Amino acid sequence: MQFHDILTTGKSVQKVISVCQAADSDVIKAVCKALVETKAAFRLYGDETVIRALLEQEQQDITDRLDIRHTLSEQQSVERSVRSVARGEAQVLMKGLVATPVILKEVLKKDYQLATGRKLSHLAFFNVPTYHKMLMVTDAGMNISPTLDEKVDIINNALIIAAKLGYQEPKVALISAIELINPKMQSTIDAALITQMGHRKQIKGGIIDGPFALDNAINKDAALHKGIESTVAGDADILIMPQIEAGNVLYKSLTYLAGAEVASMVVGAKVPIILSSRADKFSDKYNSIVLALSTL
Repeated sequence: MQFHDILTTGKSVQKVISVCQAADSDVIKAVCKALVETKAAFRLYGDETVIRALLEQEQQDITDRLDIRHTLSEQQSVERSVRSVARGEAQVLMKGLVATPVILKEVLKKDYQLATGRKLSHLAFFNVPTYHKMLMVTDAGMNISPTLDEKVDIINNALIIAAKLGYQEPKVALISAIELINPKMQSTIDAALITQMGHRKQIKGGIIDGPFALDNAINKDAALHKGIESTVAGDADILIMPQIEAGNVLYKSLTYLAGAEVASMVVGAKVPIILSSRADKFSDKYNSIVLALSTL
């Protein structure tokens, strides 16, 4: 599957996106682009005066697909935007100018019933010019040093989203520094155990293998040179990173050095959550909007 396939799918989805603290120029630019190129509607929470000024800068008229909800504080924006999703008034939650821990703390409150019991995780989708298909990477932004159980949740979160996008059996590569099991390197042990869990169908919905060094997972020649025989080797759809440092470095290397397009969201809740970094370009935020729509 290619990156632009999911963008094409999402553009025709008619759902409402609730934006928390929407008074941010790049967020508004992404919303305005989505109003032109998709069928989504938006509910914008925050300072109405600032939001209207930003919309005016983008020469965006107020339409029936744009609903501004004035709030008096950040906390009120957080509560009202999350509540709108919990009530089904909106189907996607998007972060604006608010800290990630603040909005996720609200999402996980029991009263909203948005939790699934799985760990929330960050899932990124890349269009890398030098790779032959779309590449998913998780977790590059949330779980610092996931345990074995948490890695299983991270994999299941990715597989659930992949299935919604039309994947039948995506190839999942568990990444480490080496492709061999080293008792002194926990990521290789976790990878071996999770691979066996996949073989025994304790994890369903994908073909799971590892550990792999990164080159073995995404380059067939590198895998063959090391004698690795695997349907996943050199053809991975999903890369499971051993910890957040590795995931974050790969994320930024792909975007800044390889010129990759990216879309990302937080998964594991009952609704998709767009939590783009403040450093992400508005085009990345727009891509993330369309990605979230594609999963509905």
